[in-house]
Amino acid sequence: MKSRTFIGALMVIGLLGAGTFASRGGADVSGPRHWVLVNFVNPVSVQGRVIMGAVMIVHDDQKMESGEPCTTFYRFSVSGGPREELVSFHCTPVQRSVASATTLRVADGPEGSCKRLVEYQIAGESEAHAIPVK
Repeated sequence: MKSRTFIGALMVIGLLGAGTFASRGGADVSGPRHWVLVNFVNPVSVQGRVIMGAVMIVHDDQKMESGEPCTTFYRFSVSGGPREELVSFHCTPVQRSVASATTLRVADGPEGSCKRLVEYQIAGESEAHAIPVK
């Protein structure tokens, strides 16, 4: 039993401890909802909320078209999936070349604070999503 727990812990550490990682999700890549799993090894500010650890970022095109908050960050658990909603906002679409890997763009925060996430782009998409300053 100890070995199963130890192997399980090693697998989780291997998945999350390698640094910031991302994996593309969703069965229909042209559908209205796109998501990606990201592990923020260092704290990052998103809309004034400091986020660290495993997060699922979900973008919903239908919500964006209707003017609702279209991007939501969820705390993510390997064993239980998306947990609590951390932050939700209406992004600003930015056209870029197709990303071969999920890209996170950060900027320096105010003196003495953590970096601020300013844009994300999911692998395989040509549209990036700028995060407005709160």
